Amino acid sequence: MPGDGPAEFFRKAEAELLDLSIEAQRADWVYATYITPDSEALSSRAMARLLEATARLAKESKRLPAGAWSRDDARKASLLRVSLPLLAPSDPAESERLAGIVAWMQGEYAKGRHTPAGTSEPLTLEALSRILTESREPTVLEDVWTGWHRVGRTIRSKFTEYVDLANRGARELEFADTGAMWRSKYDMDPDAFVKEVDRLWDEVWPLYRSLHAFVRSRLRSVYGPDRVPESGPIPAHLLGNMWAQTWEWIYPLVAPPESDDGFDLTKLLVGRGTTPSDMVRYAERFFVSIGLDPLPASFWERSMLSRPNDREVVCHASAWDIDFVDDLRIKMCIEITGEDFQTIHHELGHNYYQRAYARLPFLFRDSAHDGFHEAVGDTIGLSVTPGYLARIGLLPEVPDDSRDIGLLLRRALEKIAFLPFGLVIDRWRWSVFSGEIAPSEYNRTWWAMRTRYQGVAPPAPRDESEFDPGAKYHVPANVPYLRYFLAHILQFQFHRALAKTAGFSGPLHRASIFGSRDAGQRLGRMLAMGSSRPWPEALEAATGDRRMDAAGLLEYFAPLRRWLDEQNRGVPVGW
Repeated sequence: MPGDGPAEFFRKAEAELLDLSIEAQRADWVYATYITPDSEALSSRAMARLLEATARLAKESKRLPAGAWSRDDARKASLLRVSLPLLAPSDPAESERLAGIVAWMQGEYAKGRHTPAGTSEPLTLEALSRILTESREPTVLEDVWTGWHRVGRTIRSKFTEYVDLANRGARELEFADTGAMWRSKYDMDPDAFVKEVDRLWDEVWPLYRSLHAFVRSRLRSVYGPDRVPESGPIPAHLLGNMWAQTWEWIYPLVAPPESDDGFDLTKLLVGRGTTPSDMVRYAERFFVSIGLDPLPASFWERSMLSRPNDREVVCHASAWDIDFVDDLRIKMCIEITGEDFQTIHHELGHNYYQRAYARLPFLFRDSAHDGFHEAVGDTIGLSVTPGYLARIGLLPEVPDDSRDIGLLLRRALEKIAFLPFGLVIDRWRWSVFSGEIAPSEYNRTWWAMRTRYQGVAPPAPRDESEFDPGAKYHVPANVPYLRYFLAHILQFQFHRALAKTAGFSGPLHRASIFGSRDAGQRLGRMLAMGSSRPWPEALEAATGDRRMDAAGLLEYFAPLRRWLDEQNRGVPVGW
């Protein structure tokens, strides 16, 4: 390869990477759906081979002769350097060690259990999460929260070594560290990207601050001033989610009677005897309604839609493209809830994106940037409106607009509450990778950042014997997280543009593109571009704009913002 020109080099490189990526996908699928020491070892070995090849080829591409490179080859060289979230050190033993640590951390996370006080049965994360959503007893909530977070203690023992090895690989390709490598995926200088993220956060911060003040005031009236401060951070275990990343499960506690949204999607689904497969069929029919093809038969044969009873699995929902053509799958332990109904639309968004760019050269078979991949399914989720639910027969009629504040409040507890959490995870990891945060300060700085951005605090003091970042899947699994923050901005930008294309002229929160072939064609043009062009061009194809902004989000929630500001009169805002 070193003697090849750019075109021939990338032809060979893409063929090698495709073979190794398929091998790694198959091994990782088996591991995630059948956790054993053997499947862990096979997954680790396959990933090590892919990491080694990617790093080797990226280094070789830098030695290609200068000259008249095609636009596509120059872009492939850039993408190759950032194509994986891990760059392996050139030492084979270190490369294999790094892959093994990541596989081990994922396995430890998946095997995490806690036996709540007064019970005898160790519970999975899913079961513990149900308690957090349903119980209103603070001591029970604190026990469950604390019990699950112990999973980080074990993971911490190898996390520091993982950071060191990952940074060695990144520096061999002339990145300052792994965090800088992650930030280099966005077609701009890593430092410029930080400023772009700060700009987006500044746009949405006032809305989050208003929602936070409202929720804190309501929870204080429920749990009392001894548990919820008047003007400080909210205790994380009272927010209905293991990581306080979304707050929709506390909606009944914070919504005044007059803002009832008129229906309970979970009850509607359960009342119809909906199965996990039915849940996926609903989402598939949405994508088909806008002109996209049905899922392949292999999807239904090979996906994991429910938790098996006979083995350990990774239940965290994910979408897979095993052969990078049409072997599409999802892995998910589906429960019949409104939350999972939305999650399935999100996961199929990944699958439909994967299918749309499957015919491009291998290095272009990805989204414009990772926030785009996360945003597509959530954009469809924004069209899961009462009007849509009525059209597919889940609601007998559309509630009148007097219920809209309830709908918007519930969605804000999901979408707006998430924004600072989506920022914190990678803000913290960027500082860990750069060395700004030392191992002796992992947990202290984690909570300092969560308090600063989210305005939440742990139920009791946490010291450095704990490793609370490790209690969130994406940290031990080495999955960059800022994509979700960006997706929460982009989905509203997409939704506004596609709703206009579909001819919708009412309030943005009532818009649904279900059944609009025009909107589907516009979305499809962006999906088919994959990562072949810089993301501003893909954004322009979908929205007409080349700059990410929160205008769509702010328009969507404008009626709620006015309502929140009224509710917050005389209430402390901030922490």
